[in-house]
Amino acid sequence: MTQGIRVLPGPCRGELTWKSAAASATVAGGSAGDGPFPGRFTAIPYNARMKIASWNVNSLKVRLPQLTQWLADAAPDIVALQETKLEDTKFPAAELAAAGYRSVFSGQKTYNGVAILAREGLGDFADVVTDIPGLEDPQRRILAARVGGLRIVDLYVVNGKAVGDEKYAYKLHWLERVREFLAGEIARHPNLVVLGDFNIAPDARDVHDPEAWGEDILCSPPERAALKAITDLGLHDSFRLFESEGGHYSWWDYRQGAFRRNMGLRIDLILVGQALKSAAVGAAIDREPRRWERPSDHTPVTLNLDIE
Repeated sequence: MTQGIRVLPGPCRGELTWKSAAASATVAGGSAGDGPFPGRFTAIPYNARMKIASWNVNSLKVRLPQLTQWLADAAPDIVALQETKLEDTKFPAAELAAAGYRSVFSGQKTYNGVAILAREGLGDFADVVTDIPGLEDPQRRILAARVGGLRIVDLYVVNGKAVGDEKYAYKLHWLERVREFLAGEIARHPNLVVLGDFNIAPDARDVHDPEAWGEDILCSPPERAALKAITDLGLHDSFRLFESEGGHYSWWDYRQGAFRRNMGLRIDLILVGQALKSAAVGAAIDREPRRWERPSDHTPVTLNLDIE
């Protein structure tokens, strides 16, 4: 499929928008299985060998049923999660193992928290990183690991609160330290995927009302410049490899009927290094989970790679 955006029926009345071309972390192992909802739905009919996803679940304790359903429905190979909001001792590794996924995670109570899930059979997690040089941050926002022949870097970028706030200044500092870390990662790991909740809308196409948002938080020029400094390392926004138009979002506020009115932002990104750019064969924003009961305010974004 090389032309246009398709809207496909989802498993629960929903839709999938897609486009294609021909501290220390804790690791948990899983056992192979069919998952809790075997054989219900394959999200994208593609011949790619690997499907990568990112989803800010906004509390894994609350959203575990939605996550396990989506894993069964969409059958991703690797998933990066953000805002798990769980201490490591409470991470549902056993439940995810029953769904057929190994996990590595770095969390804290109530806030933040990141995790990477990999389908059983992709091998063990290796070279796990949770803290990077020059950034003394107790908040659990960064997780990197090698699995399935890829280097995965999962980021939950600082929100920043408001332009001019001290948290905004820290966000820019945090992004600079992450850029320095990623420069080294690219040099060491050609098959690099950097994904997560970036809390930055890359440009006006990624904002439902650019005039209303103006240069506010998530859209300010310094934030966008910091993101561009990261992509200038040689990383590519995978969604924009396939779709140039606006109107496609991954986050909608819970208020004002924002999802129903499509008043959103595209702030959940999957970036790939140059070595993987030619292997990208499809990208998607799966809106269906945002329709479910007690949804996250974010929805999954996915990338299909045609790699061995």
